[in-house]
Amino acid sequence: MLELALHVLDILQNSVEAGASRVQLSIREDRQADRLTITAADNGRGMDAQAARRVLNPFYTTRTTRHVGLGLPLLAAAADAAGGGLTLESVPGQGTTVQVTFRWSHPDRQPLGDMAGTLLAFLMSERAPDLAYEHRTAAGTFAFDTAAIRAELGEVPLNQPLVAAWLADFLSEGEAEISLR
Repeated sequence: MLELALHVLDILQNSVEAGASRVQLSIREDRQADRLTITAADNGRGMDAQAARRVLNPFYTTRTTRHVGLGLPLLAAAADAAGGGLTLESVPGQGTTVQVTFRWSHPDRQPLGDMAGTLLAFLMSERAPDLAYEHRTAAGTFAFDTAAIRAELGEVPLNQPLVAAWLADFLSEGEAEISLR
Protein backbone atom coordinates (compact mmCIF):
# COMPACT_ATOMS: atom_id res chain seq x y z
CA MET A 1 0.00 0.00 0.00
CA LEU A 2 1.26 3.44 -0.86
CA GLU A 3 -0.08 5.35 2.13
CA LEU A 4 -0.77 4.57 5.76
CA ALA A 5 -4.42 5.63 5.47
CA LEU A 6 -5.06 2.52 3.38
CA HIS A 7 -3.56 0.35 6.12
CA VAL A 8 -5.88 2.10 8.58
CA LEU A 9 -8.86 1.26 6.36
CA ASP A 10 -7.78 -2.38 6.38
CA ILE A 11 -7.59 -2.40 10.19
CA LEU A 12 -11.03 -0.79 10.43
CA GLN A 13 -12.42 -3.41 8.05
CA ASN A 14 -10.88 -6.14 10.22
CA SER A 15 -12.85 -4.69 13.15
CA VAL A 16 -16.07 -4.92 11.13
CA GLU A 17 -15.30 -8.55 10.25
CA ALA A 18 -14.70 -9.23 13.96
CA GLY A 19 -18.20 -7.99 14.79
CA ALA A 20 -17.10 -4.83 16.61
CA SER A 21 -19.78 -2.32 17.53
CA ARG A 22 -17.19 0.32 18.47
CA VAL A 23 -13.69 1.23 17.32
CA GLN A 24 -11.35 3.78 18.85
CA LEU A 25 -8.77 5.11 16.40
CA SER A 26 -6.02 7.51 17.38
CA ILE A 27 -3.19 9.01 15.39
CA ARG A 28 -0.39 10.86 17.15
CA GLU A 29 2.16 12.80 15.12
CA ASP A 30 4.93 13.92 17.44
CA ARG A 31 7.80 15.52 15.53
CA GLN A 32 9.70 16.37 18.72
CA ALA A 33 9.80 12.70 19.70
CA ASP A 34 10.21 11.75 16.01
CA ARG A 35 7.22 9.39 16.33
CA LEU A 36 4.04 8.63 14.44
CA THR A 37 1.74 6.27 16.32
CA ILE A 38 -1.50 4.77 15.05
CA THR A 39 -3.66 2.84 17.51
CA ALA A 40 -6.92 1.05 16.73
CA ALA A 41 -8.87 -0.71 19.48
CA ASP A 42 -12.16 -2.51 18.94
CA ASN A 43 -14.66 -4.46 21.01
CA GLY A 44 -15.00 -7.29 18.49
CA ARG A 45 -14.76 -10.98 19.20
CA GLY A 46 -10.98 -10.89 19.75
CA MET A 47 -8.55 -13.76 19.27
CA ASP A 48 -6.77 -16.29 21.40
CA ALA A 49 -2.98 -16.00 21.79
CA GLN A 50 -2.28 -18.51 19.01
CA ALA A 51 -4.46 -16.71 16.46
CA ALA A 52 -3.02 -13.33 17.50
CA ARG A 53 0.50 -14.64 16.75
CA ARG A 54 -0.59 -16.05 13.38
CA VAL A 55 -2.23 -12.88 12.00
CA LEU A 56 1.20 -11.47 11.16
CA ASN A 57 1.79 -14.44 8.86
CA PRO A 58 0.71 -13.48 5.31
CA PHE A 59 -0.44 -17.06 4.65
CA TYR A 60 -2.96 -17.00 7.50
CA THR A 61 -6.45 -15.53 7.33
CA THR A 62 -9.77 -16.29 8.96
CA ARG A 63 -11.64 -15.11 5.89
CA THR A 64 -13.06 -17.79 3.62
CA THR A 65 -13.02 -15.57 0.52
CA ARG A 66 -9.24 -15.72 0.10
CA HIS A 67 -6.23 -17.75 1.19
CA VAL A 68 -3.87 -14.99 2.32
CA GLY A 69 -4.11 -12.13 4.79
CA LEU A 70 -1.62 -9.46 3.77
CA GLY A 71 -2.94 -6.39 5.61
CA LEU A 72 -1.24 -6.67 9.00
CA PRO A 73 1.97 -8.31 7.68
CA LEU A 74 2.41 -5.47 5.15
CA LEU A 75 1.75 -2.86 7.84
CA ALA A 76 4.27 -4.54 10.17
CA ALA A 77 6.85 -4.55 7.37
CA ALA A 78 6.20 -0.86 6.63
CA ALA A 79 6.66 -0.01 10.31
CA ASP A 80 9.87 -2.05 10.57
CA ALA A 81 11.24 -0.37 7.44
CA ALA A 82 10.61 3.03 9.02
CA GLY A 83 12.24 2.39 12.39
CA GLY A 84 9.08 1.35 14.22
CA GLY A 85 7.04 -1.73 14.89
CA LEU A 86 3.61 -3.25 15.32
CA THR A 87 2.06 -4.73 18.44
CA LEU A 88 -1.21 -6.59 18.64
CA GLU A 89 -3.11 -7.42 21.82
CA SER A 90 -6.31 -9.41 21.74
CA VAL A 91 -8.61 -11.06 24.25
CA PRO A 92 -11.34 -13.46 23.14
CA GLY A 93 -14.74 -11.90 23.65
CA GLN A 94 -13.29 -8.48 24.45
CA GLY A 95 -11.58 -7.17 21.33
CA THR A 96 -8.29 -6.36 19.70
CA THR A 97 -5.84 -3.47 19.84
CA VAL A 98 -3.32 -2.83 17.08
CA GLN A 99 -0.63 -0.23 17.64
CA VAL A 100 1.89 0.68 15.00
CA THR A 101 4.74 3.15 15.34
CA PHE A 102 7.03 4.78 12.82
CA ARG A 103 9.99 7.09 13.09
CA TRP A 104 8.29 10.28 11.84
CA SER A 105 11.33 11.56 9.92
CA HIS A 106 12.39 8.20 8.46
CA PRO A 107 12.83 8.46 4.68
CA ASP A 108 11.06 5.13 4.18
CA ARG A 109 7.96 6.08 6.18
CA GLN A 110 4.94 6.05 3.95
CA PRO A 111 2.90 9.27 3.98
CA LEU A 112 -0.18 9.24 6.16
CA GLY A 113 -2.29 9.99 3.10
CA ASP A 114 -5.95 10.90 2.79
CA MET A 115 -7.34 10.20 6.25
CA ALA A 116 -10.52 12.18 5.55
CA GLY A 117 -11.26 10.05 2.49
CA THR A 118 -10.39 6.86 4.36
CA LEU A 119 -12.67 7.71 7.27
CA LEU A 120 -15.49 8.70 4.93
CA ALA A 121 -15.18 5.44 2.96
CA PHE A 122 -15.36 3.48 6.21
CA LEU A 123 -18.31 5.44 7.60
CA MET A 124 -20.33 5.02 4.41
CA SER A 125 -20.36 1.26 4.88
CA GLU A 126 -23.70 -0.23 5.91
CA ARG A 127 -21.94 -2.22 8.64
CA ALA A 128 -19.66 0.49 10.04
CA PRO A 129 -19.54 0.40 13.84
CA ASP A 130 -19.34 3.55 15.93
CA LEU A 131 -15.97 5.23 15.54
CA ALA A 132 -14.25 7.44 18.10
CA TYR A 133 -11.43 9.20 16.27
CA GLU A 134 -8.65 11.48 17.45
CA HIS A 135 -5.76 12.83 15.36
CA ARG A 136 -3.23 14.89 17.28
CA THR A 137 -0.41 16.95 15.78
CA ALA A 138 1.61 19.93 16.97
CA ALA A 139 -0.97 22.11 15.17
CA GLY A 140 -3.88 20.77 17.25
CA THR A 141 -6.32 17.92 17.66
CA PHE A 142 -9.20 16.82 15.46
CA ALA A 143 -11.64 14.47 17.17
CA PHE A 144 -15.15 13.18 16.70
CA ASP A 145 -17.35 10.30 17.77
CA THR A 146 -20.01 8.86 15.47
CA ALA A 147 -22.07 7.83 18.50
CA ALA A 148 -22.70 11.53 19.22
CA ILE A 149 -23.37 12.25 15.56
CA ARG A 150 -25.82 9.34 15.29
CA ALA A 151 -27.58 10.51 18.47
CA GLU A 152 -28.18 13.89 16.82
CA LEU A 153 -29.35 12.31 13.57
CA GLY A 154 -31.81 9.89 15.15
CA GLU A 155 -33.02 7.49 12.46
CA VAL A 156 -31.13 9.22 9.62
CA PRO A 157 -28.17 7.04 8.54
CA LEU A 158 -24.66 8.42 8.07
CA ASN A 159 -24.76 7.40 4.41
CA GLN A 160 -27.83 9.53 3.65
CA PRO A 161 -26.60 11.84 0.82
CA LEU A 162 -26.88 15.16 2.69
CA VAL A 163 -25.28 13.68 5.80
CA ALA A 164 -22.53 12.08 3.71
CA ALA A 165 -21.79 15.42 2.04
CA TRP A 166 -21.64 17.14 5.45
CA LEU A 167 -19.36 14.39 6.78
CA ALA A 168 -17.03 14.74 3.78
CA ASP A 169 -16.66 18.47 4.44
CA PHE A 170 -16.35 18.01 8.22
CA LEU A 171 -13.61 15.38 7.88
CA SER A 172 -11.67 17.29 5.21
CA GLU A 173 -11.79 20.54 7.17
CA GLY A 174 -10.86 18.85 10.45
CA GLU A 175 -7.85 17.08 8.98
CA ALA A 176 -6.74 20.21 7.08
CA GLU A 177 -6.78 22.31 10.26
CA ILE A 178 -4.21 20.09 11.97
CA SER A 179 -2.09 19.04 9.01
CA LEU A 180 1.66 19.29 9.45
CA ARG A 181 3.32 20.76 6.44
